Amino acid sequence: MIKLKTALTTVALAGSIAAVSTPAMARDTINIVGSSTVYPFATVVAERFGRNTDFPTPKLESTGSGGGLKLFCEGVGTQHPDITNASRRMKKSEFDNCQANGVQEITEVRIGADGIVIANSNNAEKLDLSLEQVFLALAKDVPNPDGGDELVANPYQKWSEIDSSLPDMDISVMGPPPTSGTRDAFVEIAMEGGCKQYDFIKKMDKSQMKSVCHSMREDGPFVEAGENDNLIVQRLAQDPDTLGIFGYSFLMENEGQIQASTINGVEPTPESIAAEEYPVARSLFFYIKKAHVGVVPGIQEYVAEFTSEGTWGDNGYLVDVGLIPNPRDERMKTAKAVKELKPMTGNEL
Repeated sequence: MIKLKTALTTVALAGSIAAVSTPAMARDTINIVGSSTVYPFATVVAERFGRNTDFPTPKLESTGSGGGLKLFCEGVGTQHPDITNASRRMKKSEFDNCQANGVQEITEVRIGADGIVIANSNNAEKLDLSLEQVFLALAKDVPNPDGGDELVANPYQKWSEIDSSLPDMDISVMGPPPTSGTRDAFVEIAMEGGCKQYDFIKKMDKSQMKSVCHSMREDGPFVEAGENDNLIVQRLAQDPDTLGIFGYSFLMENEGQIQASTINGVEPTPESIAAEEYPVARSLFFYIKKAHVGVVPGIQEYVAEFTSEGTWGDNGYLVDVGLIPNPRDERMKTAKAVKELKPMTGNEL
């Protein structure tokens, strides 16, 4: 009997999980990893799912989008996650890695939108920043302040050195690490948006421009704060001279303590984010490993709960914790694709 179970386990780990029914392979609890931004939304859904069904409450781990996708794509088998959350779309390289490791059928679910805010304490001066000013404050290399089409190591130590209208205080910004989808989205939307204000940078080849636009400074003014956005919020509440970068949902949860800067004159609100008027808006996703459906109990039921109108709709309970819903027609289309577990082809990326 022991030998039989061992043999079955070996077969399962080789990619035949769907065909295995032995108790030795059983895992009763859904395993979800990924984005710290999507984590609060997924946690609310998981807790309701656990209360209102006969399935155990799914286990969630906040690993960051990149970290979650790496774990998700490592293989098929119940030692690997069933679902991964992401605050950016899966990259083509990640999809290819999944395919190479036998994770063949993946269903993508865009759950809604979120804005990335640059916030500080309610006891501090509220800032109005442009994308260009954000780039100049946080980039590793910036255009020479003395003029000319050349880059120099970032010399700015105070906000007022960038623009005299900004406060005369040290640049001190806490933000997410490179494994975070929030970091990916921030550099692609905010930093690159500010970087492209300079014609000589726009004329660089794509890889060189990306290197310049996406490289954050490492000399002190920008501090990587890990995947726990709540720690950034706590620091801001204690230190009025520090700013933090995180998702809009965390602003909503802590609006009694912190306030968001306007970006290019636009306030982050559900309306401005949904309409893509706010300059730093992004989409949120989760990904389902089809090979685990029917092996780990409750995956389809959990996904059905997440994609129901009472959850992610215009009046759903996730709106109360900061999710900006997709348009109704998009929600209907996505819910249908999810019910059918429609796999990605890779051409979407």
